[in-house]
Amino acid sequence: MAGQSDRGLAMTSAGNALPGADHSSDSYIPDHGNGGYRVLHYDLDLDVRVESNRLAGKAVITARALQRLSRFSLDLGRFRIEQVRVDGQPAKFDHRWGKLRIKPERSIGYGATFKIEIRYAGKPVPISGRWGEIGWDELTDGVIVASQPNGAPSWFPCNDRPDDKATFLVAVTAASPYTVLVTGDLVARRPRAGTSTWVYERNEPTSPYLMSVQIGRYAMVELGAGQRAAVPARLRQTLRHDFGRHDQIMTALQRLFGPYPFREYVVVIADDDLDDPVEAQGMAVFGRNHLDGLRTHERLVAHELAHQWFGNSLTVADWRHIWLNEGFATYAEWLWSAVSGGKSADTHAAEWHAWLRDQPAFLVVANPGVGRMFDPAVYKRGALTLHALRARIGEESFFALLRSWVAEHRYRTVTTEQFREHARRFAAEPLDDLFTAWLDHPALPALPRTGW
Repeated sequence: MAGQSDRGLAMTSAGNALPGADHSSDSYIPDHGNGGYRVLHYDLDLDVRVESNRLAGKAVITARALQRLSRFSLDLGRFRIEQVRVDGQPAKFDHRWGKLRIKPERSIGYGATFKIEIRYAGKPVPISGRWGEIGWDELTDGVIVASQPNGAPSWFPCNDRPDDKATFLVAVTAASPYTVLVTGDLVARRPRAGTSTWVYERNEPTSPYLMSVQIGRYAMVELGAGQRAAVPARLRQTLRHDFGRHDQIMTALQRLFGPYPFREYVVVIADDDLDDPVEAQGMAVFGRNHLDGLRTHERLVAHELAHQWFGNSLTVADWRHIWLNEGFATYAEWLWSAVSGGKSADTHAAEWHAWLRDQPAFLVVANPGVGRMFDPAVYKRGALTLHALRARIGEESFFALLRSWVAEHRYRTVTTEQFREHARRFAAEPLDDLFTAWLDHPALPALPRTGW
């Protein structure tokens, strides 16, 4: 049903497809995302009752039509829709199976900027699917939002595709004992009788899945310039040890990849156990189980921070390119290990190459398939691809390549094809054989040895 709705978006009022109309959605998650328009800005005003997990929201979405639109759709979870307006006028709507289909009073012309106002309420629940429960979720005492790859509609109406980046203004009202953290810069906090409203602004273009809300009883700890952590008060000292080298990690990654792309970086330690940490724009969320006083999980600290460059500032245009996120963040783990006196990148590469050699060779890194997009082989073989590239073109050219890749595509979306083209500029000889072997075929190539 969602596919039918998406196709309907690419029609004129008369039902004829326009030349050049945007029909696309993500190749791996085609039931999320919508064609026919691009979102420019989200203005979200949310009232959250933490104890009962109730949310009342008003979303004002500014969008631009990429074709003439007689109707369009947004992604939104199981909420009660109270009102929909388009450019101030009431609009007809239908809300089923995660799609909010809207028919404005008048068709929207090609190139026109228009505003959608949606009032909605209900009990937010995560999006269920092949990756488990994704999106808005209840903690024992608070809220966690981890939306990768398709959880954004669990808490706000959106065009849920990674390539539709927009700016955000998010206001969240919650009971005053709770700290509210949103991916963005805090611009206001307004206390009232028993509640506080926290207002965050995200001026850098951001994919919906990278927006996050964290609510809990947190103490704030400084980690370095522009770096802070929200942590349960009883875990402050453990955090100070386990994240004690965070500022050094930040300095190292900036030297390797270029300036940190956002104003601030916030680490949240949820007061529940989490299987894995997860990144959002300018934020990473860990579970209390990731603190043990031994820095056991420091590689994950480096991994999540690296995503601010690879995944958040540079975001995949389609989920089939996920190695551009995870392979790069995994290689950052190896680089930090070498910088900090741990195992060398060569040692990590040799160990993971041996591990991959013992696994069935079935995965194509450049297009692993939706069922394998989070397979460890994507992470490790993606990192090995970078190690092989570094060996081929040399140390100086490799890091110049990474810094220019980050700088030239800042706040944009990227593809594997773009990275291949970019890399060729830094090589004295063709790279087609290297990328074909490592990215396009499942057979594991031989590992280059570099002495790093």
